[in-house]
Amino acid sequence: MNIGNSLRSQYQLIQSFNRLARLFLLATLINGIVFSIWWLFFNFYILELGYSREFLGLVTSATSASALLLGIPLGMLSDRIGRRKAMLWGVVIYVAASGLEVIVLKPNLILLMALVSGAGHTLYFISQPPFMMKASNSQNRTLLFSLNFALITLSGTFGNLFAGQMPSFFGSMLGVPSDSAMAYRFVLLTAVFLGSLSLIPLALLRANHKNSSQEPDEQTTSGQSLSMILHSLRMTITRPITLKLSLPNLIIGFGAAILIPYMNIFFHDRFQISDQTLGILFALSSMFTGVGAFIGPRLALMMGTKIRAVVFTQWLSLIFMLLLGFSPYFYLAALAFLIRSALMNMSVPLYDAFSMEQIQEREQATVVSVKETAWQLGWTFGPYISGIVQETHGFSPLFIVTSALYAISTLITWVFFRDSEAPPALQPEAAADQ
Repeated sequence: MNIGNSLRSQYQLIQSFNRLARLFLLATLINGIVFSIWWLFFNFYILELGYSREFLGLVTSATSASALLLGIPLGMLSDRIGRRKAMLWGVVIYVAASGLEVIVLKPNLILLMALVSGAGHTLYFISQPPFMMKASNSQNRTLLFSLNFALITLSGTFGNLFAGQMPSFFGSMLGVPSDSAMAYRFVLLTAVFLGSLSLIPLALLRANHKNSSQEPDEQTTSGQSLSMILHSLRMTITRPITLKLSLPNLIIGFGAAILIPYMNIFFHDRFQISDQTLGILFALSSMFTGVGAFIGPRLALMMGTKIRAVVFTQWLSLIFMLLLGFSPYFYLAALAFLIRSALMNMSVPLYDAFSMEQIQEREQATVVSVKETAWQLGWTFGPYISGIVQETHGFSPLFIVTSALYAISTLITWVFFRDSEAPPALQPEAAADQ
């Protein structure tokens, strides 16, 4: 299939999305902008308040600790109240908590708000894959997963470009240095306000419930007793497929946790670049990652299965991870950063779609929460450990450990799932499915 036909096929599949999927993607678009602004400057804000990198790691860990402790119960809650309500309440919680996180100044309150924000994030995100499963069909499902991921990153392109100019704007308006805590606080509060706008499409999603024959089912476990739910939970968690799907998340999550949250600090410290340059770099990273997410479904078709595409892109990204960490030249490190981000993140929606296809519908949110819990286990301890290592040994050991953990996770994924997915039939209809 040539490029023109491939693009037309993808466009036709996008047109096949129902109203629910389109409203959901609009919320994703808004949140992608918000997350990019938040993650670009939150680290700098905490450091400019006078806190150490160790405390910054503790705050980042607190968000993940909340997801670790509450991930499975929140997955059960999502199964019980329905995906729309779960996503709506998740956004309400994390928007409110994030706003308070940059208003309060006492360390204990900052940590508390990080915990609450993490709970809201978790409830929102673990409800997404089951919702997308029901809001799509076998023809457009892989594209919906990839497009959802792509919109998060592509909207981050605009968010990072926009955010890169905001510290100087607020610094001038408030009469403070552009790299001061006050300027960064107003940047983050702007992100919180924008995040609240995602409630609009999510509310419309709920309002559309009565008018859609394709609406994902609500309250899927409302008729079950607590003992039945807990028994089902135990059975789901202990199933071999659940453990196999979660183990790569556990390993790769720890590898990501000790390094990825601090890439802005790495570039700032290693190459002394400005906030504007940092914003442009992270905007380009979002754009590369978003484009990669669009390529992912086509690559999976070319390679025969999603798992082959996942393993290939993750292995290839390791070369650029090491180049990024040890290059003495900014432009070479920046190029490696862009390519690594695209390759590594290209695999995420493919693995998510594959995972959902292995699980029965009634267990999907619970399995997603188990996978998320495995991921957050690494993020609970990794950032704090990373902060200590940065202050004593710098970033070089972190790049080596992260690359090694990524390699182990990729190898395990291949061993577990290389024969779990049948290649699609080589027919025009099969091509259109991707």
